[in-house]
Amino acid sequence: MDMIARDHLIRDEATLEALYGEASAGAIAKEIDYIHPHYRAMIDASPFVVLSTSGPGGLDCSPRGDPAGFVHVVDDKTLLIPDRRGNNRADSLRNIIHDPRVALLFLIPGVGETLRVNGTAAISIDPALLERFPFRGTLPRSVIVVTADRVYFQCPKALVRSELWNPEKHIERKSLPSSGTILADITAGKVGGEQYDRDYPERLRTTLY
Repeated sequence: MDMIARDHLIRDEATLEALYGEASAGAIAKEIDYIHPHYRAMIDASPFVVLSTSGPGGLDCSPRGDPAGFVHVVDDKTLLIPDRRGNNRADSLRNIIHDPRVALLFLIPGVGETLRVNGTAAISIDPALLERFPFRGTLPRSVIVVTADRVYFQCPKALVRSELWNPEKHIERKSLPSSGTILADITAGKVGGEQYDRDYPERLRTTLY
C-alpha cells in the first residue's frame, strides 16, 4: 500500500456511489432469495463452481468440479455439493464450521453469464446424502448443504473481456512454471520438483476420486 496515494482511496459508500452511480433496474431485479427454475437450469448445466468461505484464518476461495449437474438442487432454497477427494487441507470445511456464510460462483463452458449464490452452509455425512453422489464407484466423504439467501446471474462482460472461452486465447501449460518447480523453489529444494512432476500424472489418476 506504500505506493498508493492514500488521499485517493475511497473510504465510504457515499463517495463510491457518487463515482459509479446507481445500479440499473435489471441489476436489482435479477436478485431473488430462492432458486428460480431458470437459475436451476444454469446450475444443472455447470461443471464448475467456486466456493468462497470465511473463517478464523481469513478468507478462502476453492474450485469444485465434476460432470455438469454435480451440484444437486433439492428445492428452491437448498443445494447439495459433494466434497470430493482433495489434498485434505479442508480449508473450506474448517471455515464453514466456524462461519456458515458461503458464496458460490457457477461457470458454464461457452456461456458468458455466471450464476452467484450467497447463503449459509452445513457439512453432512448422512449416508442417504452421500449415496446421491456416486462416481466411478466412489462416494464423497461429505456433502455441503447450502441454503440460498441471494441468487442472481452476472452479466457476461467479464468473460467477454477476458475471452475466457476463446480457444485461440488458451495458453500452453509449459509456458508457466510447473507445480514441481513452484514447490521446489518456495521450499528451497526441500521438495524435489522434478520427481514431483514425474509422479503427478499417476498420483492424479489414482487420487481423482
